[in-house]
Amino acid sequence: MDTTIPGAAEVPADLLEAFLSYERAILANDLDALDGWFAAGDDTMRGDDAGLLVGHEAISAFRSLRGGVGPRVIERMEHRALGDGVALIVSVSRFDAGGRGLQTQVWTRTDAGWRITAAHVSPRPKAFDRAIWRTVGDPLFQGAWDGPLAGLTFAVKDLFAIKGYRIGAGNPAYLDSVRPEQSTAPAVADLLRGGASLRGIARTDEFAYSIAGDNAHYGTPPNGAVPGALPGGSSSGPASAVATGQADIGLATDTAGSIRVPASYQGLWGLRTTHGLVPRQGLLPLAQSFDTVGWLTRDGETLQRVVDWCLSYDGSESTENVYGESGTDLPSRFAVPEEVLDAVEPATREAFEALLAGMGADVERIRIGDLAGYQEPFRVVQGAEAWRNDGDWLREHPGAVGAAVAERFRAAAAITPEQESAARAALGPLKERIDAIVGDAVLIMPTVPGPAPMRTADGGRVDAVRTATLRMTTPVAIAGIPAVSVPLLTVPARLGPAPVGVCLASRAGTDIALVRLARGLAAQPKDPA
Repeated sequence: MDTTIPGAAEVPADLLEAFLSYERAILANDLDALDGWFAAGDDTMRGDDAGLLVGHEAISAFRSLRGGVGPRVIERMEHRALGDGVALIVSVSRFDAGGRGLQTQVWTRTDAGWRITAAHVSPRPKAFDRAIWRTVGDPLFQGAWDGPLAGLTFAVKDLFAIKGYRIGAGNPAYLDSVRPEQSTAPAVADLLRGGASLRGIARTDEFAYSIAGDNAHYGTPPNGAVPGALPGGSSSGPASAVATGQADIGLATDTAGSIRVPASYQGLWGLRTTHGLVPRQGLLPLAQSFDTVGWLTRDGETLQRVVDWCLSYDGSESTENVYGESGTDLPSRFAVPEEVLDAVEPATREAFEALLAGMGADVERIRIGDLAGYQEPFRVVQGAEAWRNDGDWLREHPGAVGAAVAERFRAAAAITPEQESAARAALGPLKERIDAIVGDAVLIMPTVPGPAPMRTADGGRVDAVRTATLRMTTPVAIAGIPAVSVPLLTVPARLGPAPVGVCLASRAGTDIALVRLARGLAAQPKDPA
């Protein structure tokens, strides 16, 4: 037993041996042993910079995906007896690769011996989280010193042109194959002119052709609201940067839900703007018929500041008609698609129904048609356009993309002109159906089926969630109308209470008014019943 560690001699011998055995299990990444050292039950806690986990099951699930801890030594220990059979140990770790960390643990004597009942880990500072950022600065580019967005920072999805930098599209081979950009995308420049400073270029799912937020090359960005859960994609990097407080605004894109899904998963506000409203020059496309620019923020006030500037005549150099009808408030008349409610998980539906009951507004139940009837023609047109955009590069770089994205591109490559033509013909009536509904009402529905899946979820589970999610998000994308996801629901999940967004969608051109309406809804007092 090592009593040479400063402070170790003050620790009771059996507790010191338990602590050192636990430390050996950490360095060996022995998951079974680590599970054994944490007390069983629903009250055990573990926290770190990513959040708090409660319950042995949640802690075990998190540990299985964390990976090992780098080589380190215990540099110092402090012990305090908190009561009979309860002790506090605070220890300092020094890592071989540099940096120090701090572990705070409450140990309780049980029938099986000493076990950890509460722990908090302060890891060594991360100078650069490659899962979130491709390039980062403090700032990378300074915004205007004066302006309505002065003092805010933003993260840019790695699809937008920034002068002097390459577009990476979430793929290292693509990053190596392209030239630096000669100019900056207008959507980026608008934020800089408004006073926001560019914090960095943030990760995206490969070619934005995903919805989960994982990346086979750079890792999966953390979920800032639910440790151990998927972050949502394809705007995973900007969403995680905003959710973890590393940026105030995420500049992102939404083709089939790539802003709305990560907003829901991470408890953020996320706006998909009217199709074509925000200029797409300097944006690497996935599917031009649906690609839309938008923003992610932690609160509605910040999102309002962004849209008031970026969708104003003064704020956008390249948008000719921005306000549209947004100077007038939208009616507080809401339409709930029954098909969407049928697609969500039971806990999500229960929380959403409770929200509707307390709104005190005119809410109508409507039917929009089979959701698969929207998603299938959308998938065909999206795939055909994606293959036209990226197919040549993919043929020249076989094996360059991850397995899941490669499979989507293989399916896209097989789409025939006849299939694409038939799908496009089907989209027109679907768009007309949604446009008719939002002519005098606002769609309201859960953004996604339920909380973010765990990162350890099997492929079948993730695929099932992906399919259900796309069926919920594509009607708005087909209509090309603005939609905002607002973090209004909290539902139980395996890793603890988790956010689920509520999506509001209105007629084209009412983006600013839609954010105002969403803020008003979020500000309503909640019925305690």
